[in-house]
Amino acid sequence: MSRISKKPIQVPSNVNLTISDTEIIVKGPLGSLQQELLEEHVKVSCENNTLHVNTTNSTKLAHSISGTMRSLINNMITGVTAGFERRLNIIGVGYRAQAAGDILNLNLGFSHPIAYKMPNGISVATPTQTEIVIKGIDKQQVGQVAAEIRSFRRPEPYKGKGVRYSDEIVTLKETKKK
Repeated sequence: MSRISKKPIQVPSNVNLTISDTEIIVKGPLGSLQQELLEEHVKVSCENNTLHVNTTNSTKLAHSISGTMRSLINNMITGVTAGFERRLNIIGVGYRAQAAGDILNLNLGFSHPIAYKMPNGISVATPTQTEIVIKGIDKQQVGQVAAEIRSFRRPEPYKGKGVRYSDEIVTLKETKKK
């Protein structure tokens, strides 16, 4: 069995769980998330504010899905209580970002500005012109939005210009010599 799925999940008192055979719904102070369960492989039970994810059969697929489901449910509980955040930095002369409501305006050295509309449940802030903060309760959606914004102008390997994650390290290449 997956070692990850053996670990129980502690459910905070301000989180409400609704567990059925086909899905789990997690409600907290920041919002609500739901996840579909594969009832032929995984069974979820809650006792005394502790959540357990167990397999229903002993196949290799059931063991791998049980660990994945445990991680997804743990991320849902973290998301509705604390939320997730991803920071991006913009490096380059004239490159800047500005948040206006749910639209992020980017000037990344192209002949036109880029207007990126945020999906529902995701908020964006720009503390400075070269910093972008993406927040939301769904970890996958926050990461996907950050990856899409980064894909507009990836960091290039010679000068390091572009959009990068705040914790990303870009190794610069040496230019050609004569």
